[in-house]
Amino acid sequence: MLSLEMKDVSWKRDGKYILRNIGWKVEQGEHWAVIGLNGSGKTSLLGIISGYIFPSEGEVTVLGKKFGSCDLRELRKSIGWVSSSLQENLMVEEKVEDIVLSGRFASIGLYDVPSKRDHRRAWGLMEQFGCVDFMSRPYSTLSQGEKQRVILARSMMNNPKVLILDEPCTGLDIFAREHFLNGINEVARSGNSPTMLYVSHHVEEILPVFNRTLLLKKGEVHSLGESKHVLGKTNLTDFFESQLEISWRNGRPRIHLQFPGSSNGRK
Repeated sequence: MLSLEMKDVSWKRDGKYILRNIGWKVEQGEHWAVIGLNGSGKTSLLGIISGYIFPSEGEVTVLGKKFGSCDLRELRKSIGWVSSSLQENLMVEEKVEDIVLSGRFASIGLYDVPSKRDHRRAWGLMEQFGCVDFMSRPYSTLSQGEKQRVILARSMMNNPKVLILDEPCTGLDIFAREHFLNGINEVARSGNSPTMLYVSHHVEEILPVFNRTLLLKKGEVHSLGESKHVLGKTNLTDFFESQLEISWRNGRPRIHLQFPGSSNGRK
């Protein structure tokens, strides 16, 4: 079964194409990285996948539900979302446990009464992602890294079938980033893992579990396929329109830009 299929999808805003002729298939259980510079259309692409933006042209099917003939509100309950921008919409004085529990109801704020099963699920997720020590604290008192781990726990409350990770490491220092990425790795390797879409403009954040990559450039698919191939030197040089070298360590890529006059070609 396909988790996602986009056929010739385009989206216009104010008469201008933001996305054009997107063709993309994601098999159930695959994990993809989506890489693009600022203004490449990544946010718009996510908006379409989650049903908040309806395409101007083309067909979109998510989890077997074709847009135009399904209830998008119900579909969104099967899609988890982790994003630093989500933090701006959370009730910052709520305690961490309640924010995680609110993921069960896909609400900003906890208005329903969670069951004992919900509480057990929330506890297990907070333990998994290292949130138990501050579960009773107001969300506003947490560090950026702690906040992102809370959002990750919240996103898993409904056992999503698709998990969108929208530039989740923005604002994190290197230690918080690696702690968070370790949590993502655990999700990917757990049984019954959701299909994950990791969106970023930082190639070095791509974990080995994301063995498929889509490069988005100026609203169009530049290339897609196996990460080792897509993230090769020749392809990335064309994508970034800059001379570069790429190295791999522990299955993760790292880009070294080449500048005229530099002694070793790296920065």
